[in-house]
Amino acid sequence: MDFRIFTEPQQGASYADQLAVAQAAEQLGFDAFFRSDHFLAMGGDGLPGPTDSWVTLGAIARETSTIRLGTLVSSATFRWPGLLAIQVAQVDEMSGGRVELGLGTGWFEAEHTAYGIPFPTKRFGPFTEQLEIVTGLWSTPVGETFSYDGEHYRLADAPALPKPVQQPLPIIIGGGGPRRTPALAARFASEFNVGFSSVDKAGQGFERVRQACEEIGRNPDSIVMSLAHTTAVGRDEAEYRRRAEASGRDAAELREQGLGGTVAEVVDKLGRYREAGAQRIYFQVLDLSDLDHLELLAREVVPQL
Repeated sequence: MDFRIFTEPQQGASYADQLAVAQAAEQLGFDAFFRSDHFLAMGGDGLPGPTDSWVTLGAIARETSTIRLGTLVSSATFRWPGLLAIQVAQVDEMSGGRVELGLGTGWFEAEHTAYGIPFPTKRFGPFTEQLEIVTGLWSTPVGETFSYDGEHYRLADAPALPKPVQQPLPIIIGGGGPRRTPALAARFASEFNVGFSSVDKAGQGFERVRQACEEIGRNPDSIVMSLAHTTAVGRDEAEYRRRAEASGRDAAELREQGLGGTVAEVVDKLGRYREAGAQRIYFQVLDLSDLDHLELLAREVVPQL
């Protein structure tokens, strides 16, 4: 298994806060720093206010050297595919080829309303076309143009530049849909992610993607299966409860539904996720001021797995 740090900056984090977490994660040996792509807090005041994910990751790319960077996940509802392809390719160049794109259908209608962004009633069709456009732009040979005539998007003679450093640049698709999401993951993704799921549900999701890969003749072992979960770990019960409270979560609920508890408890639960097929873990940390939490995860949890 490999381990990544996943943050929710819309809940209240400056660029400086995020940079500190990314640099600490790099120094501690985590594989990646990821962030959500939202513009509205989900509870609380969200001070000092939202930061754009790709602007932030571009800046962090210039202040780090080895850690991978990406989104869980950018929303197809407010990211136009042609512009997104340019943004991600540019940050990939700025990082020396360390970027991964998590892309999803979008779901948070309130943030669209708050910022005047249309929220479509049907989102899966545009999402599919976005994947086709982004990958099509990136894979078009230099010197050739890319055109696309879809139901939701039309591109005419796009120069399909710039190109990412990575070919192909990793794409992450997640979700719990029983049919269409696994099919898209098999077609486009280098990684399939299940978020905030039980051990059984995660295993079922992984198996559906493996089956979808087999149906199109893709080797199921060529796609990484990953899990994201809210995380609060303590050396003892008191420290765990302090971290759960600082994350805005009920300690008992987080212990049951997330990665919450003492080191031994969380290691045991992660072992069960590994048995269910998880190859990569995203520790969702909500208190970005607690860098000691990252060190505890790196020093006492990760080595046991």
